Amino acid sequence: MNTYMKIAKELSDDNLKTNAGGPFGACIVKNGEIIGKGSNNVLKNNDPTAHAEIMAIRDACKNINSYDLSGCELYASCYPCPMCLSAIIWSNIKQVYYGNTKEDAAKIGFRDDYIYNYISQLTEGAENRNFLNLTQIDREETIKSFNDFSNKNDKTIY
Repeated sequence: MNTYMKIAKELSDDNLKTNAGGPFGACIVKNGEIIGKGSNNVLKNNDPTAHAEIMAIRDACKNINSYDLSGCELYASCYPCPMCLSAIIWSNIKQVYYGNTKEDAAKIGFRDDYIYNYISQLTEGAENRNFLNLTQIDREETIKSFNDFSNKNDKTIY
């Protein structure tokens, strides 16, 4: 398994124990060094924007004392939601690796699909492939956290 995706998965798995948020983890790497990490803290922080990718971006920016994450890569346990995609773009990250798909997230109760559908109606025909490259890796490992979340009795869907 990819070293950085493994860290994102471990952050996701840790959230299964704490119930701080959903089974999502992310880390940001620059020049082979992790500069930021985050897990979903929506429930812990009572903050709907405290997604793993956002928390990792906040941590990385604080750690390098810059809002600009040019030259960084983001590893996320799941395909980023529209809010996280926007934050990734605003932070100038050009490469995202993700494990689980947005369809996997929908299967365990996360409702990003209606936002994607809304956005697709606004942008039909728009070509944005040069703007951000999203590459799926290691789903066979990251899906395990989603399966564990699906089987949890004490989960909270938000």
